[in-house]
Order: sequence, then structure tokens, then C-alpha cells
Amino acid sequence: MRSRILVIDDEEALCEILRYNLFKDGYDVDVSYSAEDALTRDLTQYSLFIVDVMMDKLSGFDFAGRVRATPSIENTPIIFCSALTGEDDKVMGLNIGGDDYITKPFNIAEVKSRVRAVLRRADPRRQPQYGRQPAAPAVTAEAPAPASNLEPDIIYHTLRINRNAKTCTLDGQPVALTRTEYDMLTFFLVHSGRIYSREEIISNVWGSDVVISNRTIDTNITRLRKKIGEYGNNIVTRQGFGYGWRKD
Repeated sequence: MRSRILVIDDEEALCEILRYNLFKDGYDVDVSYSAEDALTRDLTQYSLFIVDVMMDKLSGFDFAGRVRATPSIENTPIIFCSALTGEDDKVMGLNIGGDDYITKPFNIAEVKSRVRAVLRRADPRRQPQYGRQPAAPAVTAEAPAPASNLEPDIIYHTLRINRNAKTCTLDGQPVALTRTEYDMLTFFLVHSGRIYSREEIISNVWGSDVVISNRTIDTNITRLRKKIGEYGNNIVTRQGFGYGWRKD
């Protein structure tokens, strides 16, 4: 089944460029020339939103905030595509819940590569495989015996990841994680006890075909630490080396 993408940008020519090239790459593509128009659509039909930041009334950040606040679409990935190139703008986009941030003018090959990477992370059938190294001790007998096509939950004290539903709970309460945060937490828990370089984290969380800045990694980790409460202290930093999950 072809993924459907919604491009939201007030530059009609740019929308058509993205529509044409992404269609050639195997996607169904719709366009909206404003965030207001996009919000009149049935947004549940889309696998990805590519959103400009600077638009007349509602900005791309406003649109993203509404998406993240709507349960039926809160997990739909968002790629910002903007002429705002400052690090603070990128960090703001990621903090709002963006899965990636591309600056204009862009290289269409890079856009297609990033779209593929984001959709690969979003599709449970194409999630990164974490089984090459021994599973973290957090996978305990508390997890129900899975059927052959199911994966056991990952449990670390009162923090639980349901790998089949792609959800996270803390003390029994749901934790709203973006896909990137979910993948990052899963990676750390399954590979606890070792420090990983930023390059290794990028390869396992974003994919080896994506260019990610160190600031992007740092921002996502800072955001993840806040969301998982006391367990944020288990994500440790080793200056000059990288990050890892420290077991109590």
C-alpha cells in the first residue's frame, strides 16, 4: 500500500516540485497552500506531513501543535521544510514534535532520503532491529508470553514499553513520545550498560542514510529525559564519547 503524504506550503511551485518528485518515488501526494486548508482535510489518511514553518495565519509550528494534541493523528510524523535556518528554529521544531527539519533551498534527493527514513521509522513492520546484541535485563517475566508474531514488553522497574502497540507507560500512566523518542528509548533500554557514540545512535534510531546534527541528538535526549521522570537520570552522558543507559 502506497504511503500518502500531505505537503503544506504557501509556495505553489514548491508544492508541485515536491508532489511530482515524491510521486515518482512511489508516494501518493496531496498539497495544501495553508495550514488552515490542511486542517479541513481528513488528516487520518496521511502517513506523513511535510510542513513549511512561515505561513500567513497559522504557522507550521501551530499546525504541528494541533496535530500533536489530536489523539487520532498525534503520532503522524512531521517534517518541517523551512527557510528558517537557525539552530534555535530547528530546536523549536523538534521540541514541538517534528521528526525532522529540512532547510530551504533543499536538495530533492535529500528530501526523498529523509522522507524514506522517517516513514521507515514510522512503519512498525520496518522498525530497526534491536536483536543483534543481548536483550536488556529489563525484559522480565512480567511481560506476557507473546505469540510468535508478537514481541515481549520491555520493562525497567515502573517504565514499560509495549513494542506491539508502540506505546510507553510510566507508573501505569501513558507517556507521549514522538517516534524518534520511542525509538531512542527502546534502543537505550535494549542496549543498556554501554555508551554509544552519536554516529551509532544516528544509525540505529534515524538510519544510516540520514544526516543529523549533534544538536538534534542532544535536543531529543533532553526532551526524552524530561518525559520519563526519574528515569531520565539513567540516560548518562560521557563527554567526548556519547550516551547510554545506566542500570541502577
